[in-house]
Amino acid sequence: MKTKIALLLSVFLITAISCENNGSDKQTPIDAEPIFMDLSTYYSQPNLKSTNGEGVPENLRVLKAEYFTTGESGKIGRTVFFMNVGNMKLAAHFVPHLDFSLDGTTDVSYYIDENRPSSDLPLSETNMAIQRAMATWDGVTCSNIGMYQLPYSGEPTGFAAALLGFGGSFNYFGDVTHCGWLPTSFFDLIDIDGGSYILGVTFTIVFTDSDYDNNKKSDVAWREIYYNDGFSWRIDDHYDVETIALHESGHGLSQEHFGKAFLDAGTGKLHFSPRSVMNSAYSGIQTSIENTDKAGHCSIWGNWPN
Repeated sequence: MKTKIALLLSVFLITAISCENNGSDKQTPIDAEPIFMDLSTYYSQPNLKSTNGEGVPENLRVLKAEYFTTGESGKIGRTVFFMNVGNMKLAAHFVPHLDFSLDGTTDVSYYIDENRPSSDLPLSETNMAIQRAMATWDGVTCSNIGMYQLPYSGEPTGFAAALLGFGGSFNYFGDVTHCGWLPTSFFDLIDIDGGSYILGVTFTIVFTDSDYDNNKKSDVAWREIYYNDGFSWRIDDHYDVETIALHESGHGLSQEHFGKAFLDAGTGKLHFSPRSVMNSAYSGIQTSIENTDKAGHCSIWGNWPN
């Protein structure tokens, strides 16, 4: 790992929102302005160590988090910024050059941590659901990102988890790491309103001292995904692991939230236009890529690794 690496922590949180339409024409647009939070008190903790005893790498920092919420809450997913790097570098993407690749390739790797299982489902079922979600993104034919899964090593993962006091590691495990299920108290630290409506979150780790490809974006080291164990998780039912993993993995692959949200005054339910995987709230089972999701993915990865 480079000694000068900065951690961009992009937290992507998943909101479960009902999108049923009762015919009401009284719909109010809902905007979610970014949240800015200061993590300096966490970095300045004396003798801050990970589960394995490592200290925080000097140049790794948390940039942002994007989260996905529940429709019942009437709230939509937002972006939380943890670093002030200027408007031109709020976006972030992986860098293909080998000098900045932590696994030595230009292919996109992913890792599933089995140390934090869901309270509701066997590991075999959640692992397969996450694998299906990753395979769906890998199957978009406009890009060739060479996606592959790294074998489970048994070590604890999670820069964000370690930083916030939930155990983990400041080391690299994969370009996109599914860090498992954590209690709602972890998600409470992400939003001032608490984490009881957050289904999942994606943190982006970046190199803070580089813009190697001069694209005015922060250079991503890796991304981490966490799921809220405070919810009842299901396969092919509410809340569906594959659906939420597909959304969070989209964040892991540099996509942001997409689509406009509307609150129905009559039902109190949220609607999205257009409906897509990358909507900022859960709208039921959705395990296939919509055209808008594909367009976003292709605009980011179509020329990779150039």
